Amino acid sequence: MSITLALDVMGGDHGPPVTLPAALTVAKERSDIQFVLVGQEEIIQPFLQQSARGVPNLRLHHASQVVAMDESPSVAMRTKKDSSMRVAINLVKDGTAQACVSAGNTGALMATARYVLKTLSGIDRPAIISTLPTMKGHTRMLDLGANVDTEAEQLVQFALMGSVLTEAIDGKREPTVGLLNIGEEEIKGNEQVKQAAALLAASPLNYVGYVEGDDIYKGTVDVVVADGFVGNVALKTSEGVAKMITQFMREEFNRSLWTRLAGLLARPALKGLKGRIDPRRYNGASLVGLQGIVIKSHGGADSHAFAWALREAAKEVQHAVPQRIKQQLETLLKERQSA
Repeated sequence: MSITLALDVMGGDHGPPVTLPAALTVAKERSDIQFVLVGQEEIIQPFLQQSARGVPNLRLHHASQVVAMDESPSVAMRTKKDSSMRVAINLVKDGTAQACVSAGNTGALMATARYVLKTLSGIDRPAIISTLPTMKGHTRMLDLGANVDTEAEQLVQFALMGSVLTEAIDGKREPTVGLLNIGEEEIKGNEQVKQAAALLAASPLNYVGYVEGDDIYKGTVDVVVADGFVGNVALKTSEGVAKMITQFMREEFNRSLWTRLAGLLARPALKGLKGRIDPRRYNGASLVGLQGIVIKSHGGADSHAFAWALREAAKEVQHAVPQRIKQQLETLLKERQSA
C-alpha cells in the first residue's frame, strides 16, 4: 500500500531544522511512504539538493506563508490561505495526500482542518487524542484540549472515536473505555459526566465505568475519555510532574561524590526508565472526527519526536481510521433507532 503524507514543514517552535531531518529519517525507513514537503521553496530546495540527494520519496510543494505559533486561528484562516499549514490540509482534501502532519499552532490547525475537511456525519466536534505511557504499556486519552465545553452526547462520540482508533492501531478487540471522574462511585461527578455515563452504559462500547486520575497511568483502561478542559489539565499536570521528578533526580545524583557514583551505577536502569517513558515516543496526537487524517506534533518536538508523529500518521492511513469511525457511527445510530 502506497501512502502519501503532506508535511507542514514550517510549523512548530523550530520548523525546518526539525521537520526536514525527521522526514528524511522516515523516508529512508519506509520506501512505501511519499512525503510532500509543504513550505517555502528557498528553504526546502537546498535541503533536497544537499542532505536528501538520491532519496526519491521526498518532494517539494511550495507555500509562501507561515502561521505563527501565537497567531489567532481566525486571523490565520482569513489571511494565510497560502500558509504551509493550509496548503498541507488542502492536499488531503483534494486527495493528493492521505494525511497531514503539523507541529504548528494547535488552534489554527484545528480550525483550518475542521473548515477544510469538515467533520464526519454524526460527529459534532473533532477531538484531540494521544497516547500516554502506563504501567501496562500505554493508553489513549481524549479530548486533550480541542473542546473546553462539552455535552454528554459529545463525550460518547469521543469514546466511540477513541475506541475505534485504539482497536485499529493497537489491534485490541473491544478496547475498554473509562470516563474520567473525581471518583468511581455513581454519585460522583457533575451532571454532564453522569449523563455521559448513562449513555455509554447503554452503548455497544466496552464501557467499564468511571476512572480517576491515577488510573490513567495504571493502565486501568485502554481509552480514557474527558472533556478538553479536564483532559488538557490532566496532560499538562502529568508533564509538569515528570519534569519535576527528572529535575529532583538530577539534583540528588549531583549532591555529592557518593551520589554521583551511585548515579553512575544506576545509569543502565535510568537509561531503561528514560526509554520507557520518553515522551518523544508518544508524539503525534490525532485530530479525530474529521473526514481526513490530521496529526498534531508537539510544537517543541525535536526531529526524533517529529518522526514518531509521521509514523503515527502512516498507521492511521494504513488502518483507514476515519472510515472505521464512520462505520461505527452508522452502526451506533442504527442500534439507537431500533432500540
